[in-house]
Amino acid sequence: MKEGCIPSAEAAFVAQMEAGLDVYEQPYNAAEPVVCFAETSQQRIQAVRLPTATAPGHVAKQDFEYQRNGTRNLCMCFEPLAAWRHVHITQQRTAQDFAHALQWLVETVFPNAHCIHLVLDNLFAPPRYPKPSRLLKPDAFSRACVFTPNHGSWLNMPEIELSVLSRAPLNQRIPNPTLLNLAIGRFEAQCNKKQASVNSQFTTADPASNSSIFIRPFQLDCVLKYSHKD
Repeated sequence: MKEGCIPSAEAAFVAQMEAGLDVYEQPYNAAEPVVCFAETSQQRIQAVRLPTATAPGHVAKQDFEYQRNGTRNLCMCFEPLAAWRHVHITQQRTAQDFAHALQWLVETVFPNAHCIHLVLDNLFAPPRYPKPSRLLKPDAFSRACVFTPNHGSWLNMPEIELSVLSRAPLNQRIPNPTLLNLAIGRFEAQCNKKQASVNSQFTTADPASNSSIFIRPFQLDCVLKYSHKD
């Protein structure tokens, strides 16, 4: 049995999906940037026995036993049209942490923007997460929020970025916050310098691409027609 996401073809799902795609299709506007958010948890793991290094005729080896050193929450901020990403690292995953990430985004990254279009996972929607305006200054920012459909988080572009992050710098045992910050910092710097972005070919104007999400629900790369390009 193959495991994956089985999307719904209900009208509400399609309407919410197309609302997000309409935001993705907007042309670049520095005054109204489109920024996507996604979160994941990263476990910190320490080796109990020292691994062996690669040698002629021998591959590197590590023992299957390890020690858990807690977790960190990774909040990926991604502006696809600018090919820019930043990972906000927190000790926990709360509404207040989310609000502080937005506050940093508004006051530090986009201080001159008069509106920020946010594409968010449906898990960020109230009442699970309060409206950010309740946690930030009333005049902190103006934002337009678009949420992915229920059971459709894979439509959020930062999921691709998190997938690349997990398969490259984080595909190893990282025992402490310092090494985690260094690994993620290098990933950010390299990708931003290369202007690596997501090549989206999935639009509301293409009925064939829309129907593909129901025909091939388990093939994420084919379904979304996204690729992380350099």
